[in-house]
Amino acid sequence: MKKVAVVTLGCKVNQFESASFLTEFSRQGCTIVQPSEQADIFVINTCTVTARAGQQSRQLIRQIMRKNPLAKLVITGCYAQMAADELLDIVTDNPLAIVGNGNKHRLVATALAKKQPDMVMLTGNIGTKKEICPLPVRRFSGRTRAYLRIQDGCNNFCTYCIVPFTRGRSRSLPVQQVFDQIQIFADEGYHELVVTGINVGKYGLDLDENEDMYSLLGRMCTTFPAIRFRLSSVEPTEVNDRLIALMVEHANFMPHLHIPLQSGDDAILTRMNRRYTTETFVRAIQKITTALPYCAIGCDIMGGFPGETEQAAENTFQLLNGLPISYLHVFPYSQRPGTLAARYKDQISGPVKDERVARLRQLDQEKKKQFYTRHLATDHTILVERLNEKTGLLQGFTENYIPVHLSGSAQYVRTLIRGRIYEIKENTVYAELIGPSSHEDS
Repeated sequence: MKKVAVVTLGCKVNQFESASFLTEFSRQGCTIVQPSEQADIFVINTCTVTARAGQQSRQLIRQIMRKNPLAKLVITGCYAQMAADELLDIVTDNPLAIVGNGNKHRLVATALAKKQPDMVMLTGNIGTKKEICPLPVRRFSGRTRAYLRIQDGCNNFCTYCIVPFTRGRSRSLPVQQVFDQIQIFADEGYHELVVTGINVGKYGLDLDENEDMYSLLGRMCTTFPAIRFRLSSVEPTEVNDRLIALMVEHANFMPHLHIPLQSGDDAILTRMNRRYTTETFVRAIQKITTALPYCAIGCDIMGGFPGETEQAAENTFQLLNGLPISYLHVFPYSQRPGTLAARYKDQISGPVKDERVARLRQLDQEKKKQFYTRHLATDHTILVERLNEKTGLLQGFTENYIPVHLSGSAQYVRTLIRGRIYEIKENTVYAELIGPSSHEDS
C-alpha cells in the first residue's frame, strides 16, 4: 500500500485536478498522507503564471526532495508543462515522472505503474489538444464548497499571460460529464459549487452539443435546486442580459460576479490585448447593479504594467473609485518570460509599481468596508465553513460573498443557516444566528 502526498500551487483548476488525483489514488487503495509526512509518491501540481510562481514551484520541489530522498516525484501543472528540461536539471536522484497538463488523466496510472523506470515524461504539445482531461472528483478534503471544473485552456493570448501556452486552447467538459460530477458532489452533501475553468465564458464553443455557459448554468440551477452555484470568473464582454437574467431567475445562482478588469486605462488595455474598453466594463457594472443591487462584484487589477504612465494609473484608480465594486484582487505586474509584454522596453520600476499596488490595495479595503456597511441589519443565507477554535465563532459566507463571523455550535458547520449582520468592526463582519435555512430562502 503506497503512501501518497499531493501538493498544489496556483489556481482553482489546479485544486480541482489535485482533488481528482486524490480521489483516484484512494480508489486504488493508497494511503493519503499530509505533505509534511513521509511518502512513497509525491505529486506536485505546479504553477507558473508569474515568474515568482515558477520560483515557488522550484523551491517546493527541492524542499520535498531533501525531506524525501527516496520518494518518487510526479510533477505536473503549468511549470512542468513549460519547463520540463529545468526539472530534469533539478531532480537528479529521485525517480521522476513529468506529466503535462494534457495528460493529467494518466497521472495516477503512471505513478502506480508496476514497471517503474527512473524517468517518465508525458508532456507533448498542449496546443494540439482537442479534448479536456476527464478528471472526476469525489471529495474536496477539508472544503465546504467544491470546485466544479467545466472548461480548460484559453484562446485570448493577453500579452502578459503564459496560460495559453501552458493550458492550450479552450476545451469544454461534455454536458453529461458535468452533470455526473454535480451528482457526485450532491451525493457527498455539498451545498455549494464554484463553477470554474481557465476561461469559463467560452464553455461549449468547442463542443457539438448546442450548449454555452449561459444555457449550462440555467440547466444546472434547475436540475439541482438544492445546490448553490457560484461563478468563479467571467470576462466583461460576457456579462450580458442572459447572465443577469439567470441570476435574477434562479435563487440558487449566487449574486456574486468576479470580473477581471486588469486596467482602467484604454491604452493599457489595448497593450494587454484585453479586447474590451473601460466603457464595456462600466456598462457591465451598471447592468448588474440595476438588476441586482446587492450583488457582490469583484475584479482583478494589475498595477505597473509596462508603459503605464502616471495618468494611466490615475485613470485606473478613479474608474474603480467611482464604481460600486465590492472588492479588488490587486497584483503587481510580473515580467513573465515567454510573453510579449516581458519584451516591452518601458517596464515600470519596482518602487513605482509597489506604490501603485499599495494605493489600489488600500482602495480594496475601502470598497469592502462600503459594501459591508450597506448590509448592516440585513438577513442572509450563510454557508458555514468552519468553527474558529481561537475565537469560538463560526465562519462562513453569505450568498453575496460576505465573510461573516457568528456565534453558534459546531453542528452548523457545513450547513446553510439564516443570519443577520449586526456589526462591522475593522472590516470584520459579525452576524447573529436566526435559524436553520431552507434553500429557497437564499
